[in-house]
Amino acid sequence: MSVFSHLRVIEIGSAPAASYCARLFADFGAAVQKVEPPAGDPLRRTAPLTPGGQSAWFAFLNFNKSSIVIDANEPDASARLTTLIKDCDILVDGRDVDSADCPTMDIAAIRHVHPDLIYIEASWFGREGPYAGFAATDSTVRALAGLVKLVGPVKGPPLHAPDFQTGILAGLWGFIATASSVVARMREGTGRSWSLSIFESTLTLSEYHMFEAFACGDVMRRIGINRFWPGGPAGIYDTKRGWLGVTTLTPAQWRAFCDMLGLSELRDDPALVLAEDRLLHMERIERQFVPKLKARTAQEWFVEGLKQKVPIVPVPEISDLLLDKEKNARGAIVPVLLGEEQGLTAGSMQRLTLTPPRRGGRVPALGEQQAFASARTHPIRTGLASSGRIDVGGQPLHGIRVVDFTMGWAGPLCTRTLADLGAEVIKIEAIQYPDWFRGVDRRPAYVNGRTFEKTPRFCIVNRNKRGITLDLKRPQGVALAKRLVAGADIVVDNYSVDVLSRLGLGYQVLSALNPRIVMMSMSAFGADSVYRDCRAYGSTLEQGSGLPSVVGSLNGSPVMSHTAFGDAVGGLNGCAAVLVALIHARSTGQGQFIDLAQIECMMPFAAPWITLQSISGMRPMKYGNRHPQFVPHGCFRCAGEDNWIMIAATDAHMWQRLAVLIGRPEWAIDESLGCEKARRSIEDDIEIRLAAWTLTREADEAMSELQAAKIAAGVARLPIDLLKDEHLRSRAFLQETERGFIGLHPQPSMPIRDGGEPYAVRTAAPTLGQHNREILSGLLGLSSAEIAQLEREGIIGTVMLSDESNAHL
Repeated sequence: MSVFSHLRVIEIGSAPAASYCARLFADFGAAVQKVEPPAGDPLRRTAPLTPGGQSAWFAFLNFNKSSIVIDANEPDASARLTTLIKDCDILVDGRDVDSADCPTMDIAAIRHVHPDLIYIEASWFGREGPYAGFAATDSTVRALAGLVKLVGPVKGPPLHAPDFQTGILAGLWGFIATASSVVARMREGTGRSWSLSIFESTLTLSEYHMFEAFACGDVMRRIGINRFWPGGPAGIYDTKRGWLGVTTLTPAQWRAFCDMLGLSELRDDPALVLAEDRLLHMERIERQFVPKLKARTAQEWFVEGLKQKVPIVPVPEISDLLLDKEKNARGAIVPVLLGEEQGLTAGSMQRLTLTPPRRGGRVPALGEQQAFASARTHPIRTGLASSGRIDVGGQPLHGIRVVDFTMGWAGPLCTRTLADLGAEVIKIEAIQYPDWFRGVDRRPAYVNGRTFEKTPRFCIVNRNKRGITLDLKRPQGVALAKRLVAGADIVVDNYSVDVLSRLGLGYQVLSALNPRIVMMSMSAFGADSVYRDCRAYGSTLEQGSGLPSVVGSLNGSPVMSHTAFGDAVGGLNGCAAVLVALIHARSTGQGQFIDLAQIECMMPFAAPWITLQSISGMRPMKYGNRHPQFVPHGCFRCAGEDNWIMIAATDAHMWQRLAVLIGRPEWAIDESLGCEKARRSIEDDIEIRLAAWTLTREADEAMSELQAAKIAAGVARLPIDLLKDEHLRSRAFLQETERGFIGLHPQPSMPIRDGGEPYAVRTAAPTLGQHNREILSGLLGLSSAEIAQLEREGIIGTVMLSDESNAHL
């Protein structure tokens, strides 16, 4: 039986975020009905299109759903829609992005009668704030979110990735909100009502650099294709055959990389020990190692990197993904039927081993009710009489305990989200090997100055948790960890494959202690992958996902984003996966193992091109800053130094308003230019005129004028700009938190709210071992003498050990 086979989901409006949220429920067996107008969801016409005229993007978002047509012009349209909603568990609402001619209804009245309904409403920016009501597209939102300006060459316009990113990120957040509500409803019997900001969801990718900018100041600039702050080398480079993704962060990785290439002079240069120092000398470094890479193929370097434990990965084309037997076998790529066309697309990345997701399916034709649409395994109603109470107070995951064996960004983001939603998260580190987000510098000065307590990135992803230290390489530490797991609901680790198993903390051992435990391994490639031993960071995951191959100019190199993209995406997918497994465990008492491969979590961003090439056999076209559907579309320079604005005309009416605004009214009245294909023929002329108009205006001034005319536009912000963004400030998105060693610092809120205000940050990130006594005594019942003995033996502690101290153990 599928985990969600008892759930019915209704999707209304037209928004990629709403569609992806609902698709994740369909992946695990929910009956999802998509309400469409007679002309169909506008996303059905979204490029890129297959040879048969089907939208590859729509296919990815909607397979395994049913479609029901309701004509808003019919007299009983509202009544029909209300009846549908009254018989569902979850209502996913994308009308604020595009109403898609959806009939009107009274959500408040429906929820009053059916308080167990879970409702989520997606909007670009939220219902209030200076940006509320802005015309927007995927790219203009990413520009405002700080995800465009730092990508691309040093000179000229930034190079941003194609659309389809914000919908995936916000859809994941929407699923997290609604799935956590299913958990809460099992306990409380009552649903919740959520609002989801797509803009704020997108900031999940930006928050790392936002808060590094808080600590370091205005130091980030666009520094070239496949380079990004704060260190490296971390980019994509040409080889004898194929492109190679390289990431060297730690001193050991840098030394091994230099040894691989025979560059002893670079290896031994004391000015290049740390990644942030290497960034200052990247021109010189690349001049020496780039020619060396031409001696071998990307695959040969990958094999050598495995031996040397350097994060190196071949950068695939879309055609390589289609031929990847492992990704097909694991369900990362699945078959999809689009009318008469058979293709492939990205599958579910939440790899639950006991209750796996569906593998592929059919895209519903307009009005098609697929067989599983009405399947119900038990009644959905809780039997509660309406009391007029809509929401139950408190956090949805209250009472859930998580044991957190994670480091860096991806794993801690997963567990931070669980903590934000009310779970009790116990983070386990070791004084010998603390979370590397505290810093990889192990020299005495760094340790003695407690610099490991002063890194904003650690504080951002570890708030609302309690922290202890345990040396898991010694029996006493392992025994204490087992006792914690025995009373927990969830265990998460993002170590390399088999690390916990080798320590005696593998799933077989822990499930024998606690049969209802949900345990997730967040490795880079998956537990059964031939690449399972490959070291990886978020940049490695992006490099290996196929996405860089569709970014950039037609004949240019693959292009990465400016941040460790894969980390944040892996964290959100991990959170979604454990919530699915938790719902199953709460229903059956049966836990399970989740084998999450973080590289697979990146593949949805390349899904349209996977489908397109699987059907047509043609290599995907790269558009640079242009768009397959919107003309004009691009990043245009404004007055001042390196100031840019993203602009898009999404339909004929928006195009006409834009033409008038930039002083070409004759274009507006030319009926032939109402068609995107006609505008494509004069796209160069349009861009020249538009660029001349923006160059005479400050970026924010240009955005104000464009938005006043209801034209999609967004200033290309730097991460530091987001710390003082007026919209985020008006929505209290940044919360001030006090913590030892750092003092008062901002924290980002979740982009999901079940009230007018964001969920409050309850506690700052723990200092190393801060809660040792509290947890060991309060939860496990150890005496003060026993705790003191553990401290003397170095099994617990509160100070990171330097390399020198470790050597003496």
